Amino acid sequence: MNSPNPSRRPYTAVLVVPTGIGAAVGGYAGDALPVARAIASVVDTLITHPNVMNGAQLYWPLPNACYVEGYGLDQFASGRWGLRPVHRNRIGLVLDAAIEDDLRWRHLQAADAARATLGLDLTDYVVTHAPLGVELRRAASGATWGTIGRPDSLLRAAERAIAAGANAIAVVARFPEDTDAETLQDYRQGHGVDPLAGAEAVISHLVVRTLQVPCAHAPALSPLPLDPSISPKSAAEELGYTFLPCVLAGLSRAPQFVTGPTLRQSGSTLWADQVDAIVVPASACGGSALLSLGRRSLAIAVEANSTALDVSPEALGIPAVRVSSYLEAVGLLAAHRAGVHPQALTAQVPRIQALGSPQAGSSFGRIENISPVSTIAPGGG
Repeated sequence: MNSPNPSRRPYTAVLVVPTGIGAAVGGYAGDALPVARAIASVVDTLITHPNVMNGAQLYWPLPNACYVEGYGLDQFASGRWGLRPVHRNRIGLVLDAAIEDDLRWRHLQAADAARATLGLDLTDYVVTHAPLGVELRRAASGATWGTIGRPDSLLRAAERAIAAGANAIAVVARFPEDTDAETLQDYRQGHGVDPLAGAEAVISHLVVRTLQVPCAHAPALSPLPLDPSISPKSAAEELGYTFLPCVLAGLSRAPQFVTGPTLRQSGSTLWADQVDAIVVPASACGGSALLSLGRRSLAIAVEANSTALDVSPEALGIPAVRVSSYLEAVGLLAAHRAGVHPQALTAQVPRIQALGSPQAGSSFGRIENISPVSTIAPGGG
């Protein structure tokens, strides 16, 4: 990240990889984190969500990244909520009553380790008064989702944690062990859809929507048998008994949500009209954040990040710039931040034309008009 320049405003980018849709990058155990690290190095502020940043027991602190739960990110993108940076959060840990004693102790030890080794601030933990009853579902597209049998129990426990002084909530719910064997094997081999991700999103969405505090979730599962052939993309989830460490690290600096319009005057709070660019998979453009931001910010659609969906920016009328890879996306962001038209970085620089002339569309004025001879293809082509 470059030093701040007082002659211009900070450059802000949003990175979205939707959860539970089998994204080739970001559909596994924190495998989009390298993308976040690269983008964070060429922007002033990166806003992204736990699915990008969480790698089970692996994580990477990015001082200029905002860790924002998906529902909160959608509210931010719509302009309803702002994001207020913090120095630290006090985290409340909510444990599902369905977690067995030995597995509960593994998570409590992870929380103690976060206190002792990372210096994180946690309240005492809360156990839900009833099992949450998580169930897993799969849509016809192949995307995953889920249900919670006792949302009241989750919210009651989160409210108790907040009453004890927490201003961010980490939830650990017991997930079913009877995941389809073929689906699980596909995921461990680095293809297919994460069978848990959709249900995880339902849990964190409920807390953020209702209580308007940062939240992220870690599933409680029995360790899987050793498999030497697993993919590096899913290997982070094979390292131990808990996925909690990355959640605690992320929540410790997650921005608080600003929901009162009178607080708009706060200079440190981020709002949607300060976003310069949003980066999404090219086949997953139906999300609320892109629909809100895609017509007023530079929208970058990454073709190499295939998903189980087929929702293009063109189908939604979003003037996105298509790039083949995240490497190209990082270059495009760097050029955009520098105020350099991307075509100036190629050998094909068109002459300026009179407005209304047949070739005026190849002018140098808008980023969507990059010539097809460039390695970056325009959104409409």
